Amino acid sequence: MKLQVSRLRSTLALVAGLFAGLALSADVLLQEGFDDADLPSRGWYDGKAFRIAGEAWAGGCLEYEWLAGSSQPVMSAGVRHAIEPTGEVWLRFYLKLSKDWGWSGRSYHPHFMHFLTTENSKWHGPAASHLTLYIEPVNGKLRLGATDIQNKDSPHGLTQGPLKGGYNGQMFDSIEALFTDDQWHCIEACFRLNSLDLPNDRPNRDGVVRGWFDGRLVIERTDVVFRSTDFPAMKFNQFLMLPYFGPGLLPHAQKLWVDEVALGTRRLGPVARGGR
Repeated sequence: MKLQVSRLRSTLALVAGLFAGLALSADVLLQEGFDDADLPSRGWYDGKAFRIAGEAWAGGCLEYEWLAGSSQPVMSAGVRHAIEPTGEVWLRFYLKLSKDWGWSGRSYHPHFMHFLTTENSKWHGPAASHLTLYIEPVNGKLRLGATDIQNKDSPHGLTQGPLKGGYNGQMFDSIEALFTDDQWHCIEACFRLNSLDLPNDRPNRDGVVRGWFDGRLVIERTDVVFRSTDFPAMKFNQFLMLPYFGPGLLPHAQKLWVDEVALGTRRLGPVARGGR
């Protein structure tokens, strides 16, 4: 009898653990450790070749290398992954820049990570969309940004500022330079779409942008307009990782490494060095 009770308790504990795991996974939209190069088997698309490097934050890591004079990195391709549509998305990843990393010499580039929405197709480019979000290091600072160039002919027009030279955008930068060495750093970002006042046909200024560097909050805005009433069903549904320097903007040959990318509907937090 005691043995049966013990087995029953063990079974109940196992079931409880499984349900706890399911509750946790429901908050996780994507988790990738780059321990091998078979990204397409895990739902990544629009890229086939990848270079996995050692000396990672945990396990392996994805390496992007630029040759002198190039714009696109070699060996590792840009890549995308669909996620369950959500009005709020949290991102965490680890980033390491090569020694003597150089910037573009301009107030923009390199581009790195993006989110697109349900208002565009799975193959849509990141620039001229109904909404593109940006997560990237620029001149040593962490930049979170948004553009919506494709909305220039929409009934309510652009939400991310006027077109300037064919582009528009809101940029939210950390106050200080953060990327100043060749060490691993944990980057986190949160974006929440603004709500809409549909009866009065106007957006509410309650969209959220937050960014963390090694656990420290370095960007915070809670009054952002990401969308107008032209897009009441808009949700984030696609993550892109497309490292890119504009033509002539790469200062010299260099590399970056990315590891432990995770997306969720809540803050996922850091990963212990060497393991998950």
